Amino acid sequence: QVQLVESGGGLVQAGDSLRLSCAASGRTFSTYSMGWFRQAPGKERESVAAIDWSGTNSYYSDPVKGRFTISRDNAKNTVYLEMNGLKPEDTAVYYCAARVGGLGVNRSHYDHWGQGTQVTVST
Repeated sequence: QVQLVESGGGLVQAGDSLRLSCAASGRTFSTYSMGWFRQAPGKERESVAAIDWSGTNSYYSDPVKGRFTISRDNAKNTVYLEMNGLKPEDTAVYYCAARVGGLGVNRSHYDHWGQGTQVTVST
């Protein structure tokens, strides 16, 4: 079992940057692939980025490709989402998620979820 706690959200202006962190409990963090998802009001939760257990392979959704970077530090049991060039359409609650196994893209691939952190991008 792994517990996830996100942090780093906030209110920023368009063009600004934020770095989200997701701290995981447990001694087996390095065996989990991790993902970031987001959910805007009235919309489905969507995949943003994912990274495999080793950090070797990653995935990005088209809306964030080239602007967001996912990384992980297994020694600190933490996964990060560096977000640059933020746009108002990036406004959402951001969730991290964990799964045992390889890289996961879909929400259904993940077994463990954090509570989320709000990111709001103003014009």
